[in-house]
Amino acid sequence: MSTAHRTSRRRLAAATATAGALALVVGCGGGDDSATGGGTKDGKVTITMGMYGVMGFEETGLLEQYEKENPNVDIKAEIAGDEQTYYTALQTRLAGGKGLKDIQGIEIGRAKEIVDTQADKFVDFTGVSGTDHFLPWKQSQITTTDGKVLGLGTDIGPMAICYRKDYFEKAGLPTDRGAVAKLWQGDWKKYVEVGRSFKKDFKGGDVAYMDAASGLFNAMVYGHSEQYYNAKGDLIFDKNPAVKEAWSLAADAAEGDLSAKLRQFQPGWDPGLANGTFATAVCPAWMLGHIGEKAGPANKGKWDVAKAPKGANWGGSFLGVVKQSPVQEEAKKLVAWLTAPEQQAHLFKKQGSVPSSQKALEAPEVQNVTSEYFNNAPIGQIFGAAAREIPAKQVLGRKDGTIKDTFSQGLVLVEQGTTRDKAWQTTAQRIEKAVG
Repeated sequence: MSTAHRTSRRRLAAATATAGALALVVGCGGGDDSATGGGTKDGKVTITMGMYGVMGFEETGLLEQYEKENPNVDIKAEIAGDEQTYYTALQTRLAGGKGLKDIQGIEIGRAKEIVDTQADKFVDFTGVSGTDHFLPWKQSQITTTDGKVLGLGTDIGPMAICYRKDYFEKAGLPTDRGAVAKLWQGDWKKYVEVGRSFKKDFKGGDVAYMDAASGLFNAMVYGHSEQYYNAKGDLIFDKNPAVKEAWSLAADAAEGDLSAKLRQFQPGWDPGLANGTFATAVCPAWMLGHIGEKAGPANKGKWDVAKAPKGANWGGSFLGVVKQSPVQEEAKKLVAWLTAPEQQAHLFKKQGSVPSSQKALEAPEVQNVTSEYFNNAPIGQIFGAAAREIPAKQVLGRKDGTIKDTFSQGLVLVEQGTTRDKAWQTTAQRIEKAVG
């Protein structure tokens, strides 16, 4: 791939990451706005991709590698900075049949809605060669009741706690990752108790213990098989003890002024990482790449990774191919390659995205991975062990992503001074309105 092409794609990614939702909805390649932007011309295949956050395919060089191995393929990636903006645009594009990419990323919180309402818009991967290496529960999340597989899994989200060693030292807390993990072993309440000690004893300026109360909430909720819906598809967020317990403890942290009052992946969070305004973040494995990129070289080695109080699966994604694509077979081939065990292992080694491939998870090159940025933490061992603690049954609901976002907004209200009861009432009303 030429330097000019690489520069062009990076500019597209950066521009999309900073654009508003309107630009994402309207943005589309080519003169025919009903096309995906992909196609074949003069023997050259163009494949377009729509992604979000730091999925890693562009950032770790995999797209460039595929182009080198397949000289007739040209990949154009559009990358939105945050998933909420991306999904709003994807919904609009699916409804209107315009502006879709050949390959679209699908976040786990949106998978059930895609399966239930948009299955006719995506290509079936059933029978595609070499795709039998995934964790069974992962692929079941993107499979329709009649057996159509609408995408292939990228990563999963086993849980850990990312923490600033230098800040823990200034608060008189242990800094060794094993000793840190013991501080909160087995109980998220202990994690909050450590925060109270940090707030009381920290000597080093205006630094919050955690980035966001919503991070704690998500980590607790996703440690259970059922969160917002039961297996029948009934909405249970207001009755589920797991949700209520998570809300209560997250509200304790918010009211105790333990958070930096930020929302992860929203404006203010990235500068918070760069400027070191908080000491810990609940971090599923896929977040490591984002933290490393946004905290920047100046904070390399200051961050470390410790085992979370309890296991959970927060996040993970899929890649699907839209039926509208004029290069369906080529796009399916690219998706299968990007999600193959070898590429999943590469992504984990480069940015900490834990494989959804059982074969990759068991490979020594994954088990032995350390993170230079995170003080050489043995992330292969930490997240490999955390992956084994993920509940085998994962009940997804149609509006899981929307509900998660709404709870995050509700906890921001608590952080800003609204009483927890009022914030819960507001959140419940917003959820009922959003899910109909």
